[in-house]
Amino acid sequence: MKLKEGVIIIISLLALYACSTTKNLPDGQVLYTGQKKMTVENRSKSRVGESAMSEVEDALGKAPNNSLFGSSTMRIPFPLGLWIYNAYVNSDSKFGQWIFRKFAATPVFISTVNPGLREKAATNILHDYGFFNGTVNYDIIPNEKNEKKAKIQFHVDMKNAYFLDSIEYRRFSPELMNIINRSETRSSLHKGDQFNVIALEEERQRLSTIFRNVGFYYFRPDFIGYRADTTRISGLVDLQVIPKAGIPSNAMKRWFIGDISVDLLGRFGEAPNDSMMYDDLKIRYYNKPEVRPKVLKKRFRFEPGQRYSQRRSSLTQQKFAELGIFRYTEMQFLPRDTTPENNILDVTVRSALDLPYNSELEFNIAAKSNDYAGPGAAYSVTRRNMFRGGETFTIGIKGSYEWQTKDPPGGSAGKINSWEIGLNSSLTIPRIVFPGFNKKEFDFPATTTFSLNIDQLNRAHFFKMLSFGGEATYSFQPSSVSRHTITPLKLTFSTLQSTTAEFDSIMEYNEPLKKSMDNQFIPAMSYTYTYDNASNRRKRNHFWWQTSFTSAGNITSGIYALFGKGFNEEKKLFNSIMAQFLKLTSEVRYTWRIDRNQSIATRFMGGAVYGYGSNKVVPYREQFFIGGANSIRAFTVRSIGPGSYIPDPDDRYGYLDQTGELKFEANVEYRFRIIKNLHGAIFVDAGNVWLLRDNEQLPGGKFTLKGLGSNIALGTGAGLRYDLNYLIIRLDCGVGIHAPYDTGKSGYYNIPKFSDGLGLHFAVGYPF
Repeated sequence: MKLKEGVIIIISLLALYACSTTKNLPDGQVLYTGQKKMTVENRSKSRVGESAMSEVEDALGKAPNNSLFGSSTMRIPFPLGLWIYNAYVNSDSKFGQWIFRKFAATPVFISTVNPGLREKAATNILHDYGFFNGTVNYDIIPNEKNEKKAKIQFHVDMKNAYFLDSIEYRRFSPELMNIINRSETRSSLHKGDQFNVIALEEERQRLSTIFRNVGFYYFRPDFIGYRADTTRISGLVDLQVIPKAGIPSNAMKRWFIGDISVDLLGRFGEAPNDSMMYDDLKIRYYNKPEVRPKVLKKRFRFEPGQRYSQRRSSLTQQKFAELGIFRYTEMQFLPRDTTPENNILDVTVRSALDLPYNSELEFNIAAKSNDYAGPGAAYSVTRRNMFRGGETFTIGIKGSYEWQTKDPPGGSAGKINSWEIGLNSSLTIPRIVFPGFNKKEFDFPATTTFSLNIDQLNRAHFFKMLSFGGEATYSFQPSSVSRHTITPLKLTFSTLQSTTAEFDSIMEYNEPLKKSMDNQFIPAMSYTYTYDNASNRRKRNHFWWQTSFTSAGNITSGIYALFGKGFNEEKKLFNSIMAQFLKLTSEVRYTWRIDRNQSIATRFMGGAVYGYGSNKVVPYREQFFIGGANSIRAFTVRSIGPGSYIPDPDDRYGYLDQTGELKFEANVEYRFRIIKNLHGAIFVDAGNVWLLRDNEQLPGGKFTLKGLGSNIALGTGAGLRYDLNYLIIRLDCGVGIHAPYDTGKSGYYNIPKFSDGLGLHFAVGYPF
């Protein structure tokens, strides 16, 4: 676009501020300018009532032109799109038509909103949730200054809810009634519950599932109907659960599994062109079988002659998906013939192989509180189905480079530049690889992962460190809410290859820190249990709990003892001291859902690590630290603790000391919707880290009950979150209330200046 044309456009747009938003609207149309706040009478605070109102609000809501984040009630003050619409809707010039096409907004009219239809939809929602007397109506509120503009205000009266009184199952066959009676305790309908269509649909699904699990393959939820009587006693519902008329005959008989086959399509959807038999399983494939027949056979949870079961069918599909090598898997159950006597279903599993390789490339730029900044990158390649059994092999490389953003002491010595490069690899097998378990097949996800890694770290002017190790990990998920992770063997070696005089002088000042940075050999085993009920839709509130226990050096010390080496004697491997410690961490998160727009999220976490044996100092990487965007947000990372210790303000490397062997942290966050996808939060954070033993270089660092309250750092603050559905962008501002160290100011609020207690954090995702 030429400069002259650009100037004309800008002048034209500025002139639009004086334009009307209704001047050229079609005859008879009234511009919808949003809604006045909805009035609600007799609002129910029950869970069912809140669900009903949530759906009512969605049904009644409609964003006007220039809405703020899609709000029905709030608008941006300058309706540029409407100004352009009215200024150029009748334009004959090419320029005017171009402006109209590019920038005009289609007006939203009262007729477009159709409040009458929304009123009926919202009323039906109230009835569906048991508010049979509930009403919805609306008023059109004309603009006092312009009759071509109007708002809408909806009025909702929920009135009284109806509750289930009697529940009867009628007209089912004796066979189905027997099945219903055996599962009566698991019914979704209970006397005294508020009537709502969600519970009715859940009961339909439940009955259909239990029927299909005992062979009734063709039974569907929509074969079940209801009859409700609300006339006997006001406010109560007599409910009958009945089969609908005209159910197909094939839905009323049990079916059995016949022949089983697998079709393995090629990577580009090629149809099978060859086949083979493995026991009673027929495998059709393209060119060659990409999966071992034994692996395919073990995926099935049913066999010929068994009664059909939806549960076994779902487990089979799940086991195919767990291999992670197929783009999709579908199961086809087809009657062997069309005779009325037939009750045999032949089964075909069709799976399309995914591409064998996948790669990922990540870039990041970090800016740290210790005046370091620089880029980083990571690249990984994954090979699926490595040994034709669903194995996944991944190899990756990572690297980063940092430079000091401020001149070091002395000024002209040059800035400190550091780098890190690492290589890692892992093999994940979709089964348990362990003596005695190799032939065991579980009905839940179970995997084995072997990994190796090596990392070279160079801190210029300080040290060069080499770390390498490997581990074997087993993961079990016996239910949708529980996961067990066992690492029976994890070996880590860390060795300082070279150090500088400056680094040595820092370490000489702090003997425990020096020992924690010594060459380390860490043979460890660990167990982690995770509970997460997020997948349970019946649970209104979210509960998450993870506990992990790690033991390092115990078994290895026992082996050394067999060869005559005392338990407390120093033990080395590859010139690295063997670390011995016990570590326990636990974290609980609980979120109370007040309603669809509000919740209170809490987190409590603690941990302890205890070093013993010849080297009682815990390796630096295993110690705890606190503060930062996901912790106590009024303080930066490693700026608190241990205990009441505070480093010398002139010590540029004091943050190295601010770790501990004991940690406690608690967070409470009130989360609320501001408008549409924009959310807010008000939070309180507290916690600290401590030492379990005295350290002369870290006075006040040891944990004691005396003065514990003053040792807890406390901060509050507020934040904004923008939900992009796939990503949460977060901005938090923490405000310090109490620092656990002497700040020179008396009283509990001991932050010297308000600005000293501010912490601003930009992050991705929720803090917990």
